[in-house]
Amino acid sequence: MKRAIRVLGVDPGLRITGWGVIETEGPRRRWIAHGTISPAPALPLAVRLGEIALGLREVIVTYAPDEAAVEETFVNVNPRSTLLLGQARGAVLATLATAQVPVVEFAARKVKQSIVGAGSADKSQVAFMVKRLLPLAGEVKADAADALAIALCGAHHRPVSGVRA
Repeated sequence: MKRAIRVLGVDPGLRITGWGVIETEGPRRRWIAHGTISPAPALPLAVRLGEIALGLREVIVTYAPDEAAVEETFVNVNPRSTLLLGQARGAVLATLATAQVPVVEFAARKVKQSIVGAGSADKSQVAFMVKRLLPLAGEVKADAADALAIALCGAHHRPVSGVRA
């Protein structure tokens, strides 16, 4: 008998890092938890990255994910913003690696395509579909909804991703 696999989805951000945990068993998906990590913007960059890492480590210890799905960095018009987002993403990836949680990465377009059916979907469409697919999650704010969508994408693409529990 197959056991349920826990998937942690992470939407990295320096201001707000969203996270969501689901269980997947065959075609069934079940919401476990979601939330955000929000370091104070006035803190030095290194401290903010440390808070993201510590907050994510707490999520990992609490929910014991079997694997994680993380959104890839998209290239922003503002190179500084892209660099800062990349640093937040680096803190997330390093935290997952040190916790020995296997990681798959997805482009934002792939996540939207998997959840909404259109790679150009907006945040409200993603949140709507997350609510439909995971009704027990209740009302979910944008960053956590994105993280749950990333977890769902990871669950949908498990056989293709090569990650095995």
